[in-house]
Amino acid sequence: MAPRANWKGILQVAELTCPVALYTAASTSDRIAFHTINRATGHRVRREFVDSDSGKPVERDDQVKGYEIGPDDYVILEPDEIAAAVPDSDKTLAVSAFVGCGEIDKVYFDKPYYLSPAQQTAAEAFALIRDGMRRKGVAALAQTVLFRRVRTVLIRAHDDGMIANTLNFDYEVRSAVEAFHDIPDLKIKGEMLDLARHIIDTKKGSFDPTAFEDRYEGALADLVKAKAEGRKIARKQPNRAGKVVDLMAALRESAGMAAKPARKPASTGTRRKSG
Repeated sequence: MAPRANWKGILQVAELTCPVALYTAASTSDRIAFHTINRATGHRVRREFVDSDSGKPVERDDQVKGYEIGPDDYVILEPDEIAAAVPDSDKTLAVSAFVGCGEIDKVYFDKPYYLSPAQQTAAEAFALIRDGMRRKGVAALAQTVLFRRVRTVLIRAHDDGMIANTLNFDYEVRSAVEAFHDIPDLKIKGEMLDLARHIIDTKKGSFDPTAFEDRYEGALADLVKAKAEGRKIARKQPNRAGKVVDLMAALRESAGMAAKPARKPASTGTRRKSG
């Protein structure tokens, strides 16, 4: 069964248009999910909104959105007022510019989607845009209304289709200055840098997503299965904290250049002559 499209619209590059569909490329829906249970009865627990002052339940029709402007002081927004703020959508993914594929810092990447033709008659126009970008080594920046907000999307050629990444807004991306503020300005050189380069060269490889296991998800699955079968799982012992080692010694050991224990010299004792 073909996946259900999250969004359908028109990809527009100047006067060239192409009906397209967006599909979720990454999802957490297959992760193990839990319900909250009443331990005493075994029944599921439901959430209920209560007034923070009186403690009484608040019916759905009496629940409204509020923006806090001071302690216990809120600007109340009615549902129709919020709905009116949603931008109008013409279902057009309009390309505003083409940029180098590596030009945008990946910290701006939000969610990935697969982009494909929405109908068979759009296949030729879709292939023209895809192959043109691939040949020039560029990606397309486009804007449209997705999920009630105007979003900027980065579109790249990928296999027979394209990948569309929604991008974080500038105000959503935090500056790295504070995070890196306390890192001392060190210049690594000499043997230490040569060893680091050697280790990197010996560890070169390629990315294979199937080689990485979600160990937490696997442990949860084993735990659920064991509990359902009435078995017990032995608790794992916590890992011991590693001891502090000399950085240079650690580099040499990682590079397979640790000093080997010296061999005992051959005996030089003289034999007694018989007789």
